[in-house]
Amino acid sequence: MNKKPFRISTRIIWLSSLLLGVLTSVPKIAEHHFNPYEAIVNAVITFLFALFVWYYNILMVPAYSSKDVASGFSTMRLIKSLAVGIVVMFILALVQQFLLSHLNFGPVMLMIEIRGILVNLTFYMFLHLLYQSYQNQQVGIELERTKADNLGAQYELLKQQVNPHFLFNSLNTLKYMVESGDAHTVEFILKLSDFYRFTLESRKQDLIKLSEELEILKAYVFLLKARFEEGIDLSIDIDDQHHPSLIPPFTLQLLVENCIKHNVVSLEHPLQIRVYSEKDFIIVENKLFLKRTPEASMGMGLENINQRYIHLLDRKIEIHASETLFTIKLPIIYEHHHR
Repeated sequence: MNKKPFRISTRIIWLSSLLLGVLTSVPKIAEHHFNPYEAIVNAVITFLFALFVWYYNILMVPAYSSKDVASGFSTMRLIKSLAVGIVVMFILALVQQFLLSHLNFGPVMLMIEIRGILVNLTFYMFLHLLYQSYQNQQVGIELERTKADNLGAQYELLKQQVNPHFLFNSLNTLKYMVESGDAHTVEFILKLSDFYRFTLESRKQDLIKLSEELEILKAYVFLLKARFEEGIDLSIDIDDQHHPSLIPPFTLQLLVENCIKHNVVSLEHPLQIRVYSEKDFIIVENKLFLKRTPEASMGMGLENINQRYIHLLDRKIEIHASETLFTIKLPIIYEHHHR
């Protein structure tokens, strides 16, 4: 993301300088013996000095950096600007004296220098406020970019997170099925192939259709059932109207994996998991029978899924836990935002 360069509108610079020149000629106009030529020269001198102050101070504004943000107001730049302004105003005072030789140079020069310092101070402070606002904007942009990059990195990690233990256990299960002559061996191999094909295809996308996610989940659960048999009881009851909706890939698979990671899975205590739709939510719910010794976890699964929904939909997932049930409610993402 390229930073927007700091600029001041040329129209603002010229109009403000012209207005300042006109204002400084007002006292001349109000004099009893009004001299149009003197008023015009005075206005032009002020106009030229105002232009110079604008462009000089803009030129002296440093390129944006986090170091400059921390340093804040620069006294040295102000002193340098005032010193250069005094020299330029003195030169313009000499030009005015040449054009209006009847004026007393000493008092006129002093008045012009004071006016120049006031103009320089006013423009410098105004420019400083604008630049400070620009810096704050850039800091905000960098923070958002850093947040987005961090979320993107976590998102990529999560999409690629297929538990290596799952692959190891699946291959062990396949070995056992082959050795025992299980009739479902070929189907197991096809489902395992399908699951990893889904993994390779879906990791490139931020969102996939819910119907595709359910296919991934079904392939995943088939592989789990080959290992745990009746130790897993998964039911899916999602209204057909929600199938075209969207979901971050592998969300349901990761939630089911999360259930297995934290709960006992056995024939004596089958792990009951429900995936169903209710109003504008996809709900993953499991009965709790927690392991005495929990598996090691990176602790990023649920939070990362939550951050993805905040990023994509500006809504959080809902997490509810009771003594017997653990429930995750995922807001349904429609392709058309007005839904």
